[in-house]
Amino acid sequence: MKVKVKVKRKNKAEKITEIPISTDFIKLDAFLKFANVAETGGMAKILVEEGEVSVNGEVCLQRGKKLRAGDVVSVMGENFSVAAGQ
Repeated sequence: MKVKVKVKRKNKAEKITEIPISTDFIKLDAFLKFANVAETGGMAKILVEEGEVSVNGEVCLQRGKKLRAGDVVSVMGENFSVAAGQ
């Protein structure tokens, strides 16, 4: 019996949406609302508590984590980069 296996390879660079902030830092739960990932603070809290959010490639369970320019947040298959705003 022969089995054919297809391997999906990512040839495309991952899409990262840049979110500019006007302060030195933003807390993770506020960032999720600001980036329109979560409609409410309660929804942001649930996403973080359930381990659905990664910061710089590591799962983050701290909804008050301070994000600064250059940090990358991944949630629900999307990537967001914190950028310094004007």
